[in-house]
Amino acid sequence: GNVMALQHRARLHGLEVDVVQVDPGDPVPEAADLYVLGGGEDSAQTAAASALRADGALKRAADNGAAVLAICAGYQLLGEYFPDSTSTPTPGLEILDIRTDRLPKRAVGELAATAKDPLDQILTGYENHAGATHLGPDATALGVVRSGIGNGDGSEGATAGHVIGTYLHGPCLARNPQIADLLLGWAAGTRLTFIEEPEVTQLREERLRTVLG
Repeated sequence: GNVMALQHRARLHGLEVDVVQVDPGDPVPEAADLYVLGGGEDSAQTAAASALRADGALKRAADNGAAVLAICAGYQLLGEYFPDSTSTPTPGLEILDIRTDRLPKRAVGELAATAKDPLDQILTGYENHAGATHLGPDATALGVVRSGIGNGDGSEGATAGHVIGTYLHGPCLARNPQIADLLLGWAAGTRLTFIEEPEVTQLREERLRTVLG
């Protein structure tokens, strides 16, 4: 869903996109401009973290300025550590200055947040996670929670450089095209002017009215 949203937004901006799917066990291409990491169960998350640490290409690419979007479990594994299925801290990729522990109660439901610069739209999505994510000084929250749980401390997501991590499902980029344009701009090396699509705006407004009133 997020990759399809990126392809759609890229076409609107006249950008060509070549999608490369990396399956478990495949080497990660280091020369990509934009990486997308999705969610997954605890066992898959732990296995992915181990494989990506051993491979090293994603961290090198991020350190060299590649754009990265990581959702939910993918977001957690970008940090210093995250809990496995037994709540044991598991080493992450240390791409973002974050650490994740367990929430007292699983967060499930609609999530809305006021975005921080350079975004200026309300973030909307669906969350389903048990992570309490703590940001260090080298990470900035993506937004301030208005409804839902997010990181668990009133903030939602984290960003640093060209890396964005978030708990927003929905898919995230279909419901928040401004994030898609930001990522594509980073990948293309230019700042894209946001192109509004009335039908998407209408759907966003309907969803936000349901959540925020």
